[in-house]
Amino acid sequence: MQDGAEKAEQEVNPKVRTGHKVIQDYLKTLDNSPGVYRMLDEQQRVLYVGKARSLKKRVSNYANPSGHSARIETMISRTASMMFLTTRTETEALLLEQNLIKQLKPKYNVLLRDDKSFPNILVTKSHDFPQIKKHRGAKKEKGDYYGPFASAGAVNRTLNQLQRAFLLRDCTDSNFETRTRPCLQYQIKRCSAPCVGHISPEAYRELVKDAERFLTGRSTRAQEQLAREMQEASEAMEFERAAALRDRIRALTQVQTSQGINPKTVSEADLIALHMEHGQACVQVFFIRAGQNWGNKDYYPKLPNDSSSAEVMEAFMGQFYGDKEPPRQVLLSHDIEIADLMAEALAEKAGRKVEILVPQRGEKMELIASATRNARESLARKMSESATQTKLLKGLAEAFELPEPPKRIEVYDNSHIQGTNAVGGMIVAGPEGFMRNQYRKFNIRGEELTPGDDFGMMKEVLMRRFKRLLKEDPDRDKEMWPDLLLIDGGAGQVSAVREIMRDMGVEDIAMVGVAKGIDRDAGKEEFHRTGKRPFALRHNDPVLYFVQRLRDEAHRFAIGTHRAKRAKAQIKSPLDGIEGVGPKRKKALLQHFGSAKAVARANLADLRAVEGVSEAMAQSIYDYFHEKG
Repeated sequence: MQDGAEKAEQEVNPKVRTGHKVIQDYLKTLDNSPGVYRMLDEQQRVLYVGKARSLKKRVSNYANPSGHSARIETMISRTASMMFLTTRTETEALLLEQNLIKQLKPKYNVLLRDDKSFPNILVTKSHDFPQIKKHRGAKKEKGDYYGPFASAGAVNRTLNQLQRAFLLRDCTDSNFETRTRPCLQYQIKRCSAPCVGHISPEAYRELVKDAERFLTGRSTRAQEQLAREMQEASEAMEFERAAALRDRIRALTQVQTSQGINPKTVSEADLIALHMEHGQACVQVFFIRAGQNWGNKDYYPKLPNDSSSAEVMEAFMGQFYGDKEPPRQVLLSHDIEIADLMAEALAEKAGRKVEILVPQRGEKMELIASATRNARESLARKMSESATQTKLLKGLAEAFELPEPPKRIEVYDNSHIQGTNAVGGMIVAGPEGFMRNQYRKFNIRGEELTPGDDFGMMKEVLMRRFKRLLKEDPDRDKEMWPDLLLIDGGAGQVSAVREIMRDMGVEDIAMVGVAKGIDRDAGKEEFHRTGKRPFALRHNDPVLYFVQRLRDEAHRFAIGTHRAKRAKAQIKSPLDGIEGVGPKRKKALLQHFGSAKAVARANLADLRAVEGVSEAMAQSIYDYFHEKG
């Protein structure tokens, strides 16, 4: 795409003028080429990113002083300069526009939030007995991938039933190689125990084929085969085997009947349904693959005022498929103005035809109606939760004497065991509840800290956090700065933290210390602010419960991060530090010697005897342990 774009950025207007006349000045420099434009304010912040079949015609519309909605008129009035990038085709312009929107997050564009990658099911192909497992991220491992699934929960439910139906292993290769007797999965009839020879490679490969038939939508054949085998076992009075086959058939049926939306004639499609109400929107996406519903996920895009359904749907599709492979069909609840162009862009991305439809009859219309109902119900729940959250934030502002309800609250906590594996955690909450994609963890680095020095750890965390904020968002225009800090501790901690913030030149952020109170009892918390007397809230005050939830969430996040760090340290092998010893060599060394300690004690001759270890590598391993000793 980059090769096809003619990089022709126009210089921004140095004069601090805004509005229609500024935009008019650019018309004489533009032609009818397709491309992408950016509108910027006086501080060079991007207000809007758009695409155009003809840049000159599109910009001339903005230069016209009348005929705009209130939102567009406001945007034009704030525009101080524009930037342009021409492309060869309108399709390229569409792809570039969506990439820039995701990168720059302009105020006047519809913005997709919480856009994470989706998990898949992977059947590995690097082993004689393939493993079936959940996979997320780049598809680098050798094997067949099936997905996407809407969530880890959707994958786990399907994997659970597939293991019951096809008895495929889910253990790692290293675990498989070291087994001497069947694990619990075999005992509960979810694995055929190939690790100890309870099934032949040929029979296991047939199970793999049956699982893959199911995952590609050919489940009928697998169920018919199982039914025949169950009948034969029953006639031969092999009732235990017949019962096991019956359980496998039930497992397959349960996968198909517990999916809510169950398509009969749609084999591969995404259902995208939109519901808008009171300036908010919910988009529900259902993933139909192999004739099955592989889960759904709801999105709540950030909308500018007076956005139309076509505008929201178009923006959502462009950003949603920016880093995802589209299916063969995309079924929509609302039409978009550039359906042909979007289909062309998605086809270019997928390397095959992609069809975009707004169904008007039949099963596809029923599927979209069901997805739209989900979107409507999800938005109603979200709006109800938001109303409650808004009330709590208003109460918090009143209790802490803030000028207005906070839009971003940051809560900090530390976790360690006698100073080891120390981490700091930051959680964020706002009008829409916990903002989990904004959570941050901090590995405590200060070597001069006394073990267990909680204040020293907090000082390091806050300094790192706000130094980064000052660097990345000095003008405070990216909604990254907190309105309120909640600190675990009393007047001493608040005063000390205030001193740290003052040293960094940040003195205008409200800060409240939450002390445990009498007997460290929940409900008797005291709140401390600089220069004011401590106070407490009523035992049954909803604001008190809200603060407790914030503090508990910060504690949960910090402890979880600490445990993960500690677990990683515990399983770290001394072999990990040897240059040139990757997973394969490490596995060979451990299989040959039995443990890392035995590798460290081995002499050169023994090291050279390991398969895949050259004389030079043996010398490196030997030197690593003996120089350290």
